[in-house]
Amino acid sequence: MLVKNQLLSLKAYEPGKTVEEIKNTYGLKNIVKLASNENPYGCSKKVSEALANFSAEYALYPDGAAGRLRERVAKHVDVDPKALIFGSGLDEVIQIISRSLLTPQSNIVMAAPSFSQYKLHAVIEGAEVREVPTVDGYHDLESMLKRVDPNTKIVWLCNPNNPTGTYVNGTSLKSFLQRVPQDTLVVLDEAYYEYVTASDYPNTLPLLAEYDNLMILRTFSKAYGLAGFRVGYGIGSPDLIQLLEVTRLPFNTNRLGQTAAVAALDDEAFLQHCVRKNKNGLDAFTAFCNKNHLGFYPSQANFIFLKTDQANSLFELLLQKGFIIRPFPNGVRITIGKEEDNRQLLLSLQDILDHESRHLLSS
Repeated sequence: MLVKNQLLSLKAYEPGKTVEEIKNTYGLKNIVKLASNENPYGCSKKVSEALANFSAEYALYPDGAAGRLRERVAKHVDVDPKALIFGSGLDEVIQIISRSLLTPQSNIVMAAPSFSQYKLHAVIEGAEVREVPTVDGYHDLESMLKRVDPNTKIVWLCNPNNPTGTYVNGTSLKSFLQRVPQDTLVVLDEAYYEYVTASDYPNTLPLLAEYDNLMILRTFSKAYGLAGFRVGYGIGSPDLIQLLEVTRLPFNTNRLGQTAAVAALDDEAFLQHCVRKNKNGLDAFTAFCNKNHLGFYPSQANFIFLKTDQANSLFELLLQKGFIIRPFPNGVRITIGKEEDNRQLLLSLQDILDHESRHLLSS
């Protein structure tokens, strides 16, 4: 079968080994997964209660407009319900945006490293990908601006950035938006927004009234602990959203996911509990790195990135000790877990530094 030529240069997503496979391979009884930035505390009890009382005709399609969820999210972020588009996780919202705007004559501008789906969908649509290297893990906004031209349809800003955890502050973002052409869409991916504690992180929702070419993405997969339900959403100009809706599949979010997301928004106390626990975990990792003079990026997300040019070796050593982390070409990303899991992982890292291979984590 003939497929698009650009697909030949891409690889399908390959899930890692299952926990059971790793247990059998290494003879381990317990495995702690700290690779996918999931919420280690799960989700609110209100979600479980809502699903326990869930009653529906399973043979019927879900609400294609996600009406109840739309009204609840609109109230939560204080926007017009028509300014929202929902997807099966932010992955699908990214796909919708890319499919709607990109052509082989267009290009995107993004940081590198950043979330891989921006590049993937641009390549699938035949668009040029202009990657601008981060500086100390941060978006190089000035260099990104220089790569924007009349054919640039989308500028992707992952804020906080995945995998570095760094962020663009309010002043820098405003200056950037003022200089981007009005016919270029700036997409702020705020998947980790709820975890941010920095005082100068931008309040982006009011900016929507100033910039028609701005779109904000958020998700229920991270801090709300609903990754298994796949519910994400975009916020933008109602006129733009109406056009994007043409590309959205009619029943892309299911009944259970919509119900779970509504319930999650009703438990702010649980959300703040998770944020506090995450901050404590980040502080512990930061202190460990400083104590041992390790290279890392300061994070505002629910993970931390440790610098190393031997990421695969470190990944393998920690796997043997029962921890699954995520290797990258220039380091490893470690999800912040529960307090005891963090403590045990740091003990394992200390053991590696003291007795096995300190060079694996030299900065």
